[in-house]
Amino acid sequence: MNKTMKFFGLIALLVLSIGLAQAAPIKIGFVNAARIVEKSPQAEKVRLAIEKEFSPRSKRLVARQKSIKALEETLVRDAKLKTEAQNQKLGRDLRDKARDLKRSHDEFREDLNLRRNAELNKLQKLVFEAIKNFAEAEKYDIILHDGVIYASQAVDITAKIQKRLAKAK
Repeated sequence: MNKTMKFFGLIALLVLSIGLAQAAPIKIGFVNAARIVEKSPQAEKVRLAIEKEFSPRSKRLVARQKSIKALEETLVRDAKLKTEAQNQKLGRDLRDKARDLKRSHDEFREDLNLRRNAELNKLQKLVFEAIKNFAEAEKYDIILHDGVIYASQAVDITAKIQKRLAKAK
């Protein structure tokens, strides 16, 4: 029985080695997807669009902040000239405006982050679709991206994908 197992083991090893010898070389590529997302012309276009969309709101918040600071300075400067009741009313008004400004700032940041993340997701889908199309067109078997410790320039296709995205603007 021992000879039979050795014989089948030898046959299996022979079949496996013949199969490996006849197999075509595997074409592997590496892509730095994060760099592509960050450096693509589409990313710049998105950044400018978001900046344009949120700039007016940001300017209004800055103006409100300056107004609150001026009100605060008035309260400190004129405190001795006003009655206690006037100072208290001005203090409450100042706290209410500061609280409202903080709430507006928080809403602004949340809206900006939501918008930025939505656009980033769209851009990532575009990049991964470009990578997939490139891999299929160039007959790659495997494309790696995250978690790669080292990739030589011979397998790094990042620049090629960036060129395709630049053409697709």
